[in-house]
Amino acid sequence: MCADRASVRLRRGTVLAVRPTPSTALELEVEVDGRPAAALAYPELTGPVDVGDVVVVNTTARWLDLGTGGMDLVMAVEGAAPTELHHAGRVMKARYTPSQAAVLSVEEVHRDVLESSAGLRSTPVVGAPLHSMLGPIAAGAKAAAGARVVYLMTDGAALPGAFSRLLPRLREAGLVDGFITCGQAFGGDLEAVSVWTGLLAAVEVLGAEVVVAADGPGNLGTDTKWGVSALGSGNLLNAAQAVGGRPVAALRMSFTDPRERHRVVSHHSLTILGDVCRVPANVAVPVIDEEATRTQVWDVLRSRKLEDRHQLIEVDGRPGVELLSRLGVEVRSMGRSAGDDPIFFLAASAAGVLAGRMAANARRYR
Repeated sequence: MCADRASVRLRRGTVLAVRPTPSTALELEVEVDGRPAAALAYPELTGPVDVGDVVVVNTTARWLDLGTGGMDLVMAVEGAAPTELHHAGRVMKARYTPSQAAVLSVEEVHRDVLESSAGLRSTPVVGAPLHSMLGPIAAGAKAAAGARVVYLMTDGAALPGAFSRLLPRLREAGLVDGFITCGQAFGGDLEAVSVWTGLLAAVEVLGAEVVVAADGPGNLGTDTKWGVSALGSGNLLNAAQAVGGRPVAALRMSFTDPRERHRVVSHHSLTILGDVCRVPANVAVPVIDEEATRTQVWDVLRSRKLEDRHQLIEVDGRPGVELLSRLGVEVRSMGRSAGDDPIFFLAASAAGVLAGRMAANARRYR
């Protein structure tokens, strides 16, 4: 392929500064094309990166001025010492790309546990269309029942788990108790080949009482009905039912988002529940005190006849939002906080509260 026909914009640069993050990723300042630029490195893919190193960086996202992920990514360190595998895993992730990585998968380590599993035994599985919803959902489940929460990260957006800045803060605050990456995503406490084994491992290996399943940060959208990675949330709800879980849908809602397609109830959630999810789901609808606003929400949901297919349940989402505030964990979505876009956070928290209550009932039954 000719250089001017490549799908990536590659440059060499010199590392000016290295800043560790709460995850395994490194935030760098790299001189590229004669000026400093922000970059990210994953040492598990590149080996160690230090100040003064000459690195090959993928500058495509920054060149396109993208939002999430609009930074340079280190692909290799020139002249670096050889690296070696440190485990016996044979499952490849980010397969057939230059950065493909071998992981030790849960299917290899816990094969007998997964193969003999009776399923999720009605464990609630919350399907969320956005990574930022993980915070209020997990907080809602904790506030409602002190439930053990495991996050299952799928591969519809960021593949490296270390790309998430939110997850380390939630874990430090005690809101997320375990982390699994499935599909092509990697970097979790456990690595799963598929969504189905990821769900089973969350319960059988990590002891989840509530599973929150969502992409990593950086969903891809194209302003079309079907061309958006968030719709994968509907498949998560289907998968939860297939392995004996209880699907819980977190609604994406907003009265602040300037884009009409995401106002009131986002077209993402309407498409997920109306067209993608093929099983009955428990849908948490946040309690809204202002009657005209509440009516507007329910009119949208009923106009799509979602009550005919799913169980719509009004739930107070304030406990999760308040818990995030007490713990000092600020979560932002599309740059907006709970104060900027309260309905968005109340809706996500409501799903967590509902899942927490379901987990508490199951705990009493057992």
